[in-house]
Amino acid sequence: MSTPAGHDTRDAVPGATSPGVRPITVPAGPLTLSALIAEPAGPPRATVVAVPGGGTGAGYFDGQAHPDLSLLALGARLGYTVIALDRPGYGLSASQVPSGQTLAEQSSVLRHALTHLRGRYELGAGVFLLAHSFGGKLALTYAADEPDAQAPPLLGLDISGLGRDYAVDPGVLDDPHRHRQWKQHWGALRFYPPDTFAKAVSVVAPMPARERSEARDWPLRCAALAERVRVPVRLTFAERELWWRHDEDTVADLASLFTRAPVVRVDRQSGAGHNISLGWAARAYHLKALAFFEECRTLLTGGGAATDGRRP
Repeated sequence: MSTPAGHDTRDAVPGATSPGVRPITVPAGPLTLSALIAEPAGPPRATVVAVPGGGTGAGYFDGQAHPDLSLLALGARLGYTVIALDRPGYGLSASQVPSGQTLAEQSSVLRHALTHLRGRYELGAGVFLLAHSFGGKLALTYAADEPDAQAPPLLGLDISGLGRDYAVDPGVLDDPHRHRQWKQHWGALRFYPPDTFAKAVSVVAPMPARERSEARDWPLRCAALAERVRVPVRLTFAERELWWRHDEDTVADLASLFTRAPVVRVDRQSGAGHNISLGWAARAYHLKALAFFEECRTLLTGGGAATDGRRP
């Protein structure tokens, strides 16, 4: 994720978090991941694990340019534990795997991380994955794998900024410095609060090479993964989503790939660019995602009290 050329970032505060949000570390098999967590006042209804996209860290879900941006703070107020993870190759694990990992490797690490979280925190009814862009690729990879009895039950997916078919020249995907990609990431300046690009400096990170190398294969991989997903899925496209094709026919074809998912929804977020969770539309998008999760939770639990996360 790039910021506007020439934008002054001297006043950025690296590591700043919203009230109630704190950093944690999460053992994940061979790696230790850095993360942010926000917990509700009482037992959680469920746990939302937020997975950021390429070139961004966990702070993407705790935007500091305006109090309404933070998914972590909002989710905790509504009764959810929310944990935003730095994916392998970002944050603390950047020194452990500087070249990053493939999606298959990341999925294994995510499973280890969720298994650890199950033993360390009260998770409620289970885990929802809320993912953005490349993080959505990981979420679909994880959901397509066979369930692991040691990991907490996966209850549903909410993914923004991810389609199947690219709307850009594939050559752009090979650029490690992401030159001329500002418009694809942000859409338009009016979609974001003042100081967004100064505050986002601590969120931005280089995209690891092994992660970037898999980008071209996504259209074929997406179809193979989608047909194996067995949990409810919600996909959101921003009004100015420029990375992915999202015309009506393409979106309908994408939704049709999820043949085993009990629910598939596609939504559009007005007043937003690709980085929805850092813009003015963040609160609206996060509320819709949490409402979708609440529907899934109620359906699975019959509206009763939250469980300890150890059974579906």
